[in-house]
Amino acid sequence: MSQPASMSDAMNAIVITKFGGPEVLEFQTVAKPVPTVGEVTIQVKAFGLNHAEHHMRAGEWDVYNRISGLEAVGIVTACPGGELNVGDKVIAAMGGMGRERPGSYGEYVNVPASNVAAVKTDLPWEVLAALPEVYLVAWTCLFTILDLKKGERLLLRGATSTLGDAALKLAASAGAIVTATTRTANRFAQLCTAGATHTLLEHPNLASELPSHCTFDKTLNLIGNSVLVESIALTRPHGRMLQAGWLGGLTPLVGFNPMLEMASGVHFSLFHSKTLGGPAFPLKDIPVQAIVDLVESGQIDASPKRVFRYRDIVAAHQMLDSGVGGKLVVTHEM
Repeated sequence: MSQPASMSDAMNAIVITKFGGPEVLEFQTVAKPVPTVGEVTIQVKAFGLNHAEHHMRAGEWDVYNRISGLEAVGIVTACPGGELNVGDKVIAAMGGMGRERPGSYGEYVNVPASNVAAVKTDLPWEVLAALPEVYLVAWTCLFTILDLKKGERLLLRGATSTLGDAALKLAASAGAIVTATTRTANRFAQLCTAGATHTLLEHPNLASELPSHCTFDKTLNLIGNSVLVESIALTRPHGRMLQAGWLGGLTPLVGFNPMLEMASGVHFSLFHSKTLGGPAFPLKDIPVQAIVDLVESGQIDASPKRVFRYRDIVAAHQMLDSGVGGKLVVTHEM
C-alpha cells in the first residue's frame, strides 16, 4: 500500500494486516483517495458492520480489500462529475467498497456515484449508519423483486437477522400481512413489536405448522438452500419467492428437480447484495429519503444494537464474531 506524500494527503485507516481474528485489524497511515469522474469522495462519519467483513478478515472470501467496509455515511468532500455537491450528507453502500476498492474503514472513501444517495436528515450518524446495507437491500428485495403490495401475505424466513428485521419493519409499514419466523420462541415478542402479524418457529418442516393448503403471496427466504424447496411450495401459483440470504449455510441443494418440486407459475428469484447500486439495481430506484424519513419520524426503529468508536474496532469485530443479533455500528470518533 503506497504511503502518502504529505500529511495533507494522508488518512487513518483500519487495515487487515493478515488473515485471522479481530486482532489482525490495525491502524495505519495511508494515502487519502483521489476521485476520478464518476466517483465521490466521502469523509466517513460512521459505518455499519457486516458479516461479509468477518469472512474477508478471516480470509474466507476470494475478493477483499485490505481496507474493509461495505457501507458508509458521511459528507461529500469531492465529486469531479458533479453528481453530488460538496458538503452533501450521504449514505453509500456496496459499489466494490471493501472488495475491489478500499472501503469505509478508512477516514475517507471513494465510491461510484451510482452507489451514493444524498439525504436531508437530523438523525445521529450512528443511527443513519444502521440503514445503508440492510435497509436498501431489504427494500430492493421486497418492492423491486417481490413487488410486495399492501394487504399481501408475506412469509419472511429468518426475520430476526439484521436483514430480516429491516425487511419486517419495511413490509409492515407498507401494510403487508407478515408471517415471520425465528429459531427461538423467546423472540416472538420482538417480531410482533416490529410488525409481524403471525410468528412461527423456524425449522425445515415449517409447512407442518400451517393450515393445510396455506400459501403466501410472496416469500422472502433468508435461511437459504436448506429450506428452498419448501419455501417455493409455500408460495401460491403466480406468487413470488426470493432467496436473498444463507443463514443456514451454503451447502448446495442436491437432487433439486423443478419439474417435480415446483408448482406451475411460481416465480423464483435470487438476489445478492453486492449488485446493489449496479446497472440492474441502481440506488436511484430506491426511495432512500423516504426510508430515512420513516426512521426519523419514529415509524421505524432502526437503532443499532451497539455503537463502537473507531479505536474500538477490535472489540466491535469480537462482538460481530459472537453472532449477536442486531446491527453493529462504528463511528469515526477516536
